[in-house]
This record gives sequence, C-alpha cells and structure tokens, in this order.
Amino acid sequence: MTAVTDQDHTDEMDHADPSPVEGGSEESSVNRLPVEDAEDVDSVRLEEAGDLEDTDGHARVSTDAGTSSPADTSSPADTFSRTESKASADPADPEESAGSWDDGLIARRVNETTAAQQAAALESRASRAQAAHTAHAMQAAHVPAPLAYDGPLRSRLDALRELVGLSRTRLDSGTLAEAGRVLDEAAARRRLSGQHTVVAIAGATGSGKSQLFNALAGVAISETGVRRPTTAAPIACSWSDGAATLIDRLGIPGRLRRRPLQSAEMEAQLRGLVLVDLPDHDSAAVAHREQVDRVLALVDAVIWVVDPEKYADAIIHERYLRPMAGHAEVMFVVLNQIDRLPGEAADQVLDDLRRLLDEDGIALGEYGEPGATVLSLSALTGDGIPELREVLGQFVADRGAAARRISADVDAAAWRLRPVYATGRRTGLSEEARDEFAARLADSVGATAAGEAAERAWLRNANRACGTPWLRLWRWYNDRREPITGRLPVRAQADEEATARQRVEQAVRTVADRASGGLPAPWAQAVREAAVRGAQGLPEALDELAARAGLPVGRPPRPGWWPAAVLAQASMTILQVVGGLWLLGQIIGFMAPNLGVPVLLMVAGIIGGPLVEWSCRMAARGPARRYGLDAERRLREAAAGCGRARVLDPLAAELLRYREVREQYARVTGAGVGGG
Repeated sequence: MTAVTDQDHTDEMDHADPSPVEGGSEESSVNRLPVEDAEDVDSVRLEEAGDLEDTDGHARVSTDAGTSSPADTSSPADTFSRTESKASADPADPEESAGSWDDGLIARRVNETTAAQQAAALESRASRAQAAHTAHAMQAAHVPAPLAYDGPLRSRLDALRELVGLSRTRLDSGTLAEAGRVLDEAAARRRLSGQHTVVAIAGATGSGKSQLFNALAGVAISETGVRRPTTAAPIACSWSDGAATLIDRLGIPGRLRRRPLQSAEMEAQLRGLVLVDLPDHDSAAVAHREQVDRVLALVDAVIWVVDPEKYADAIIHERYLRPMAGHAEVMFVVLNQIDRLPGEAADQVLDDLRRLLDEDGIALGEYGEPGATVLSLSALTGDGIPELREVLGQFVADRGAAARRISADVDAAAWRLRPVYATGRRTGLSEEARDEFAARLADSVGATAAGEAAERAWLRNANRACGTPWLRLWRWYNDRREPITGRLPVRAQADEEATARQRVEQAVRTVADRASGGLPAPWAQAVREAAVRGAQGLPEALDELAARAGLPVGRPPRPGWWPAAVLAQASMTILQVVGGLWLLGQIIGFMAPNLGVPVLLMVAGIIGGPLVEWSCRMAARGPARRYGLDAERRLREAAAGCGRARVLDPLAAELLRYREVREQYARVTGAGVGGG
C-alpha cells in the first residue's frame, strides 16, 4: 500500500473524531466520507492493509515498538486512521519527509544519521522481505477452506459437463452457453471460501436497500439520500476475514469494501456473511442495471427489498422474481418502510406480496418447507431488523447457500435445455421399421423376381433331365436356335434400374423419418443427415452385392433321385424301341406274327415316358421352390447387410448418442431415465 502524502487528507484525518457517534454507532470519520472519495478510503481499509486479529476477534494494530496491543472499541477504519495520523504528525520522522512506507503492515522509522542511511537501507530491504513473507504466511494460515459440494450435486455437475461435451457437435454454442456458464461459475465458486456466504441486497429506486444495508452493518457505510440513483456501484461489507477472493470475484474494488460495527454479539451472529449493496435494478443508468445483473449471477443469495408503493411493480416480478423462481431457497423478500403503513395495512400489503410471489411460482418457506423467506420491517425505525438479522444469521451459519445456489443454477440450465433433450414421445427404430427398410431394399434389387427366376430355372433343368427323348430332342432343336441361359437377369433394363434407384431413395427417406420421429429438432436433423450420407452410392453397392450373391453360373444342382428318374425314362424309351422293332420284324416276316406283346411294350413305353416326366415334375416342385427361396434369401440378406452398414448403423449411432445425452440430462435433472 502506498503512503498517504496528501497533507489536506492528513489534516482531515488528524482532526477526525474517533469517538463513537450517538445511538451506539461507531462510525469513523472515514466511514462518513462519501463513496466518491473512495481513493482515500482505500488507504485505510484494513483488509487490504493485512490487518491481524487475535483469537477472540479483537483488532490489533502495530505500535512504534513493533508489538501488538488490543485496539479500542472504535471501528477498524478509525483505529487504522488514528495510527496513520499519529505517524504523519511526527515532524522528526524522516519517513514522513520521504513519503516512504513499508508493505502496509508495519510503519518502520529510520532515526539514524545520514551517514548510516546506506547501511540502514539494506537492512530495511531485508526487513521488508521478511515482513512480506510473514504477512503472506499469516494470510495463508487464515485462508478458509474451499467450498465442498455434496455427492448429488457433484454428480449433477459431472453429468452437465458430460452433457455439454457430448452435445457440442450437435448443438450450437448459444444453446450451450448458459450451461457452460453454470459449470464455470460452479468451478470458480468451489475454489473459494466455503465458510463465507455472499448475500446481495437488491431493490428498486427508493426502496431503502442502502438504508437496510447500513442497519445490518450497524454503521452508515452505503450512502443514502433523496438523490436518485444514490448507489452507483456495488459496496461490500464482510463480517469476518478471508473473504477477499470472494469479493474479488464480484469485481468490487478495494475502495468499496467495508467492515461492520465492531460488536462481539453481531460478529458471532453474522460471522461468515459478506453483504453487498447493489445499485437500483430499475436505474435510468444502463451501467447500473448491468452491474446488478452481473453481480446477481455470482452471489450465493439475494435479499429483495420492496416498498409499499412498488412491491407489485412488473419490472421486478417479470425481469427478476419470476425467472429466478427456482432460486427460492436462497432468496429473501423484505417489505421495507412498514412504518409508513397505518394499522393493519402492513399485514395486508404483506399478504398481497405473498400472493404475487406465489403467482410468480416462488415457493414460500412456510411451515418448515424450503422456500423464500418473506419478512416486513422498517430500516428507518429498526422494527423487524433483529428478526432479519436472526434469520440471516441462521442462513449463513448453515453454510449451504452456495451449494443451493449452484444447484438452482443447474436446474435453470437444465430447464432451458429441455426442448433439445426431452420429448414426450418414444424415440428409436423399431424392429418393424428395420424389417420394412430391408424389404424395400430387397424389392429394389428384385429379390423376389430373382427367386422366382431361380425356381423356374430349376424346373426347366429338371424337365430337361427327366423328359422323354423325343421331347428333349425337340427342346435341343429349339435351344440351338436360342442360347441357353442358366438364370434370368435381375437388373437388365434401364427403366428397371431407374425404378430401383427411386425405391432405394424412398426406403432411405422412410427409415430416416421413422428414426427421427419424436426427436428434438437438432437430433432429428442429425439423424436425417446421417441417412442422406449413407444413401450416397447405395444403389450401386446393392447392384454389386446382387451380382455376387445371385444365382451361381451354370445349371442349378440336381437332386439325388434324378439318376433313377433318368433310368426309368430310359427304360420307357427302351420298351418303345423294343416294341417297335418287334412289330417291324413281324411286318417284314422276320418274326412270327404276335401283335399283343410288341404293342403292349410300345404302349407301356409311350404311356410310361410322359408319366415318368410328370412324376418328376411333381417331385421337382419342392426342391425348385426351396432353391428359389434360397436364392431370394441370399439376395435379401445381401441387400439388408448393405443397407445396415450404410444407413442403419449410422442412424443407430446417432440414436445411441442421443440416448447417452438423454441419460446425462436425466442425471442433471435428478430424474430417472425415461422412454426414448
């Protein structure tokens, strides 16, 4: 800390009255300075000067001899002011003429002669280094333990962090901005003191929040008056040491930090409290409103101060109370200036205020239930101040406000993310949708037609093997005129290929619509994009697979009974030939006439040949059907496998990612994993 060299300011502090003011308030001359004189106030702030406290809470200041003694009952600012004035009033002090001070903890004087000043300078440097080291060690020894979150809150924060990480590639940064802010603030608050509770006092113009701030502190810290706005910047007041980092987080400079009235009872009741007086939330100055919004997002709790005239103002209800309804457990609503209401009017106004808060969705802490605390008081007369101080003391002593605030922030962030994660419909691809997609792809490659063609080819091959020689001769003649094909082509015509491509595209669109049904818009769009990417090149891949998985080249295989059928057909042919030759021999006279036997042989051969062929055809229907179904099955499996690899698997990956974020979202909200 630099020295106070301004002679006017020194004279003013020398003549300041250190005695307590009337009414028990021990406001020092420094505290009576307006906020605009903050640069002077900064030079007397004990927190920044590294003030030391003994075990019973009494302030101790450094004396000329370097020892510490208990201070008087005046405020810390008065004590330090008088010490500084005493040092500045000594005309023989060479440090006064040089304007040189140590590190702000101990004012060391050099009374040696000019010849010994060079040696003393080296000793002074060593002393300053040692003092700085000692001050740092003392400060480190008084650093309070950081805030600790309980298991459920840690689990929710971890789930929110995982949720944001899984969603970065699917959601825009603006959608995840609030969740990211909550995570950052939760991490920042966790590193700071868990023994302090930061409570902001907020209200409209003229509501008396600065007056209430001073009443709780027991000393006039925040300026009050008829000029509006009166409070131009946040002012902090801490009831115990170790809150500097918390106040730094709020962006409140050292010149706007105060200590309350030194009272053992008050310190014991409100130990750990850091009270912040905010500018008016309805101020005409935009910068004031921005400061209110910024600080409200960082404090652990807030006291809303309303007055009988503006307690129903739409600004505070629509802009603050209603959006912060989920923060009811860290919220106080105080009806100030009840001294202006006659008779039972205060109770009526308080009841109407409760009604408005209930309409805002704010749970009220009544009958032992968690919720906002609603009180009525008069900061001017002090009526109701002890009750507020008692409730506030219990609230601070609980040490749970910071965690409840973070939990409420997580709830608010989860509620804002609900449209992009939660739906009331069941999502995913059913087995029916998968089977329908595979069937559409099979139809696009002509699996059914290929199976029928395989069945016909099998029957045709059977007829060739089991037919009569004369019929086979006729078919041989026809086959000479037309080339023999072992199977019918599946995709030969250009119009059929175009139709097949359209069927594939239609199948992809249908399955994408089924998969994205019921999903929030970002995830539905991701599913459709995955389906479109998979559909690229799908028709060509299906054609290639159909060619590989189709019928084998050559004739279809023959069953085991075919040799017997061929032998039977050959026997019938032999009977016809024997009977014919026998008759021919009788005609030319080579053999004795006997028409019965040769005719019978010929008739048996003529009738038996077609009968064997018909029997073989009937017996071939079953194997031919199975052969056709097997060919169709192979083609369907090939088409389904191609569609699964290119379309269904990417869709399933997107749905799995959504299911993961849905489970994380359920952990964030503390609810069970729902359907979808």
